[in-house]
Amino acid sequence: MFFNAKDVEQFQAQKQFIDTAVVPLLNMGLEPQTIRHSSSQAEFLMSLTSFIEQQFRGRLMLIPPITYLEQTKQQVNLAVWKEALENVGFKHIFFATCDHGWTSMQDDYNVIWLPAIPLESMDASMKQKILEDQLKLVIPNLTAEWTRQ
Repeated sequence: MFFNAKDVEQFQAQKQFIDTAVVPLLNMGLEPQTIRHSSSQAEFLMSLTSFIEQQFRGRLMLIPPITYLEQTKQQVNLAVWKEALENVGFKHIFFATCDHGWTSMQDDYNVIWLPAIPLESMDASMKQKILEDQLKLVIPNLTAEWTRQ
């Protein structure tokens, strides 16, 4: 499910089933030396989180990304986001990112770090294969949290 009016309405009606939120954390480097890499990471992360949403539709909601600049990263407070999402009814919250800096918070906030794979030069079937392979790496994180209840 996506964070749009139709899916949120369904979420509100079926909170007991839609218990997981996935929040992408996007580092937006706008400097000339980082903008291309940053955009490639964003494309990968948004493609992968959308693919995860497709695979687990009805169980999780993909929240719009928290986008930050390197100089504003310290202002991103995962505890506030986690609490707000829990207050809405999500029991499991995951933060997905390609920014290795978030791994220090992995245990406290279910941060899933994924190395960015440049998708821009791949054909559709190769992209699909890459996303399927990356999903296989994410599934253990999801299922471990879901079975921990």
